[in-house]
Amino acid sequence: MKKTVRVVGAVIENSKKEILCALRSPSMTLPNLWEFPGGKIEAGETPEQSLKREVREELACEIEVGSKIEEVIHEYEAVIVNLLTYRSQITAGTPVAEEHAELRWVSRSQLESLEWAPADIPTIDRLINE
Repeated sequence: MKKTVRVVGAVIENSKKEILCALRSPSMTLPNLWEFPGGKIEAGETPEQSLKREVREELACEIEVGSKIEEVIHEYEAVIVNLLTYRSQITAGTPVAEEHAELRWVSRSQLESLEWAPADIPTIDRLINE
């Protein structure tokens, strides 16, 4: 039986209504696909706590976590991912790509032009249709 991994993703929007997109580096699983910053929920953490920690580790900035956008269950070859995405705002710092190959601010109308990790697609669809 496949393991289910619970993960969180931050949909960070700036004052221009652009959304922060992160490109997975060649050394990561799902290399060279775009995703929302975030990661695994560790034991004893709420999704909001893990999202703040992951963004601190990956982007070197602080966020405030808002409402949940989407909950997705996506079955990959080796694992089942249960992804929760949340609206988030940067409260301190400027995002730096500590682990990703690239960070890019993208308008909603341009989100579909990027090649996304499959689990992130339902969130993209929802953002585009808002």
